[in-house]
Amino acid sequence: MSFPDSLRALVEDSSALWGLLVAVGIVLVLTPIVSAIAPRIGGVDDKNDRPRVHTRPTPRIGGLAIVVGILVPMAIFMDVKGAYLGILIGAILAALLGLADDIWGLKPSAKLGGMVLIALIPVAGFDVVFHGFGLPLIGNVDFGWAAYPITVIWIAGLANLVNLIDGMDALAAGIVSIAAFAFAVLAISFGRADAAVLAAIVCGATLAFLRSNYHPAKIFMGDSGALALGFVLATVAVQGVLKTAATISIVAPLLVMAIPILDTSFVVLKRLKYRRPPWGADHNHFYHRFMRIGYSQRRTAAYLHVWALLVASYAMLLRFVPPRPFGRWNLENSLIDAACGLVVLATSIWMIYTLEILKSRHLAAIRLKTREPEEEREEAVERMISAGRR
Repeated sequence: MSFPDSLRALVEDSSALWGLLVAVGIVLVLTPIVSAIAPRIGGVDDKNDRPRVHTRPTPRIGGLAIVVGILVPMAIFMDVKGAYLGILIGAILAALLGLADDIWGLKPSAKLGGMVLIALIPVAGFDVVFHGFGLPLIGNVDFGWAAYPITVIWIAGLANLVNLIDGMDALAAGIVSIAAFAFAVLAISFGRADAAVLAAIVCGATLAFLRSNYHPAKIFMGDSGALALGFVLATVAVQGVLKTAATISIVAPLLVMAIPILDTSFVVLKRLKYRRPPWGADHNHFYHRFMRIGYSQRRTAAYLHVWALLVASYAMLLRFVPPRPFGRWNLENSLIDAACGLVVLATSIWMIYTLEILKSRHLAAIRLKTREPEEEREEAVERMISAGRR
């Protein structure tokens, strides 16, 4: 199925289209209501438990509106049984786990452990599992019994990735909406209509939430939204893409979620380098670095959204212009993929270079002497960043 045919199939599929529209309507109606309820149940982000980029108390349980906006059209427009019943149950539990953190606060280890247990529900109970993938010249790679723990790690890990990028206005909602659109197109192209419908619903719910979440945000999605969205995205990827034998099935989800993966990997490696807990909070995320360079929240979100859209578009290009259609190398397709890949790579290198410029600027800003050893200067910067000062 070609890209135009996939888009046409999504539009003509009444379940996908109406599911998206109903999700939009529900989130638009519920978000102000949730915002009004938040102060009464302790769902306001006004504490000093972690570094923040906002300065005023803001409701942080907007995820409840998003989750209802997903689950209601899911129940209406999908046959919720089998794998999708497991996804629905898991999404509710992920939202409740996140809500508990939003209101009372939970240790990062408790949240991660909770998400692992929740991921077991669709994996062990409803066979939401990808058993392997195909590689050119090698053939199919079968995970065997390891497929189950690998899928659990994928689901729990992606849920926490989305949670970690939810640190500034509109960032997580925008990236999730881009990823959901990409997964909807990819899933429908593989004939996975149910996964495409669910992805379209997620796309509609997050796009509607952006109306209240764009800077200056009136409400945040909080962990209740981030964990549930990450959970649903991960399971949609399994059902809609990863269960396909084609090589793109393993490449596409990694590209679609490349920005959260890169961001989290960079931050965790930094924390380990300076002997800090990998789950600790600091100002080392991509969005923090853009803002320290001098970009506004809107400009930062726009840059990261464009980057995510570019990489997700490349994932779709590889699906619809494959270098090896029907198992045979195609020179024209390969040249197109290579050229576009160079553009994506160059853009990504420019982004990383821009973020790394911050290091020298930050050193100048805190007036460290140039005669200090490089390692000492870098550690001084990291200590200041960890303290939450900008």
